[in-house]
Amino acid sequence: MKREEPDGNLEYKLKLVEVPPERLEELASQLKYRLEEGMGEAIYELGVTDEGEVLGLDSRDLEETLKTLEAAAEKVGAKTTLIRKIHGKMGVAAEVLIRRTKEAESFPVWLYIPVLGNVDSGKSSLVSVLVSGELDDGNGSAMMKVARYLHEIKSRRTSSISSHPLGFDDHGEAVNYRLASPFDEAEIFLNSSKIVDFVDLGGHERYFKTTLKGIMGHHPDYCLITVAANTGIKPMTIEHLKVVVGLKLPMVFVVTKIDMMPQKIEKVVRDISGLVKLPKINAVPFQVKSVDDAVVAAKIMPSGRVAPIFTVSNVTGEGLDLLRVFLNLLPPRTRWKEQVNRSFLSYVDDIFNVKGVGPVVSGLILQGGVMEGDYLLLGPMKDGSFKNVRVKSIHLNRTFVKCAVAGSDVCLALAGIRIEELRKGMAMLDAEASPRAVREFEGDVFILHHPTTIRPGYQAVIHVHSVRQAAEFAEIRGKPLLRTGDRAKVRFSFLYRPEYVTEGQKFVFREANAKGIGVITRIIG
Repeated sequence: MKREEPDGNLEYKLKLVEVPPERLEELASQLKYRLEEGMGEAIYELGVTDEGEVLGLDSRDLEETLKTLEAAAEKVGAKTTLIRKIHGKMGVAAEVLIRRTKEAESFPVWLYIPVLGNVDSGKSSLVSVLVSGELDDGNGSAMMKVARYLHEIKSRRTSSISSHPLGFDDHGEAVNYRLASPFDEAEIFLNSSKIVDFVDLGGHERYFKTTLKGIMGHHPDYCLITVAANTGIKPMTIEHLKVVVGLKLPMVFVVTKIDMMPQKIEKVVRDISGLVKLPKINAVPFQVKSVDDAVVAAKIMPSGRVAPIFTVSNVTGEGLDLLRVFLNLLPPRTRWKEQVNRSFLSYVDDIFNVKGVGPVVSGLILQGGVMEGDYLLLGPMKDGSFKNVRVKSIHLNRTFVKCAVAGSDVCLALAGIRIEELRKGMAMLDAEASPRAVREFEGDVFILHHPTTIRPGYQAVIHVHSVRQAAEFAEIRGKPLLRTGDRAKVRFSFLYRPEYVTEGQKFVFREANAKGIGVITRIIG
């Protein structure tokens, strides 16, 4: 192991025996700091020196050290779970997961993970099996449980965006599996200390714009890419991978359908390994074959340098336990608490007209917080203005709440606006804000792929969070044209209406498939 870092959620302890009360208080304070660094989770390595040397302990000292750590965790409202034991130079070392309890933390640790992959690669079936705990019958039964529309059930192809949470309790046990309905979002939310929210997306080329909206509209921590053992890597897998790499999202690969083609598993794993080693991706492939592998992969995932590869069967259940261990230990990457004290910002991701309630919008809160009864600015309208609206009620995971903060995917019932005035991509901001409707902006772009050349006047669809609108390449600074692999500073002009975008936001532009990615550097007007 490397030397212990002063920051982060990883702590080394050689042993904690015969600890006096004052020392226990110090340990609790230190643990609280590590939990804050890990956004509600920390990993303790026991029997390990500060230099990272694994010495180990005898059974008696290890047992007392575990009890001491449990007592310190109790003082800060957390629970300990022994992950694994390993042999050191002088005894046994232990790795312990410490997680804040639901009682101590009203909002659970939350991870957003989009699930991508080619059509028929088993994305929806994998999400269904992980969330419900019930295996597929090999004839599409798992996929049907998560399908939103009749045509998806008939065609067995996902065409929409749907979120399905998998909850874990303080000890890392899946909450869903002990509920009457494993898809009951309210019960999962109320009983979980950690939630992995899978965003199930379409894999067919015709639904690529919806897939992009699913990635950009959320704030993903990681990305899960499925590859079917019977078909291998397909062109749409590459398209999805381009976007993931462009957005710098750490990726996890899951090879599905291994029961159908066991003889092809090694080849598919080799192909994935070769793909992630390419210079533009430059990740280290790591096939997960044991619990120890899953623990190591979860610990080093936030760096983005490692691409774990799992092999699973949704029919037989092979490999699913390792994937669950990995997901339970996977740390969040987005520090939502740092966004809570900023001014409120959320984009309208979906719109509903609820009988007896009126207009309802849903979206992820990116900054700040909102309370029932608050007034917000909503817009921009076609003329660039913003409208005052009042929040009548707030729904979080199908549960009524009085307030919600950054990191929450909420539904807000609004007063003061008609359903006809709403559109996806509108921004909601603090009533005291002075927002600026944007028709033109400048961005640094990188061309992922284009068969010919891009010149001024070229038009593409821009995706920024939930904003989706065609824009023109009004000016390319310093270059007459752009080709695949080029970088440039470009002035964009929205074609139909103003939008609310800000400097520093990432965007993707496409014509059919993804053409490039960029970062907004300057708002022009």
